[in-house]
Amino acid sequence: MPVYRIPEEHLFPHPSLAEPDGLLGVGGDLHPGRLLLGYANGIFPWYSQGQPILWFSPDPRFVLFPDELQVPRSLKKIIRRGDYRVTLDQAFPRVIAACKARYRPGQRGTWITDDMEEAYNQLHALGYAHSAEAWQGDELCGGLYGVSLGHLFSGESMFAERPDASKVAFVWLARQLRAWGFGLVDSQVHTEHLERFGARHIPRTRYLALVKELVARTRPAGPWSFDPGFDPGV
Repeated sequence: MPVYRIPEEHLFPHPSLAEPDGLLGVGGDLHPGRLLLGYANGIFPWYSQGQPILWFSPDPRFVLFPDELQVPRSLKKIIRRGDYRVTLDQAFPRVIAACKARYRPGQRGTWITDDMEEAYNQLHALGYAHSAEAWQGDELCGGLYGVSLGHLFSGESMFAERPDASKVAFVWLARQLRAWGFGLVDSQVHTEHLERFGARHIPRTRYLALVKELVARTRPAGPWSFDPGFDPGV
């Protein structure tokens, strides 16, 4: 199957035309409008510094349904003890910078390029990209970020400087998303972290149908914070 050249216009081929590894197209830019169009159609950028922009739509898709979140017993104890204070959208630029700098075994460099860091900071300023942060005092110990459209959250990356910090932040976020009526947390591709939380593969056709439904359930863009008195209930 051909790999499509992405035009200057904000257009994408249908995800069903992707290569077996999920690669759909090459080129274009990271303009906020193009990024949001991609996420609304199950397409995301994934490439390394020095490469052209590569756009993917894998089949199957690795996702977590918030109602199916599984929290390990050891992590429940950490959350109940209050080892970390968790916030939303209090340090987005620091979170994405930490994810970018994080060493990951078996990975050369980072897929969060300079241009991607700038683009997702723009999405955050527009109210579409969000972070969850875990703190001890004033120290940022871990966190994650992703993109929200309607009632869909697409996770991008996470980091931890202290044990289980990013996992605690994720549980708080996933529970709040469930309370807000979000139907899906997209992990895009398989990760062991998300598998432990109950994420699973679904066919791309089902994923795209869910995305269409969830994106249509509009939610105002803007900064996030936990509901007053929110408790993750573990």
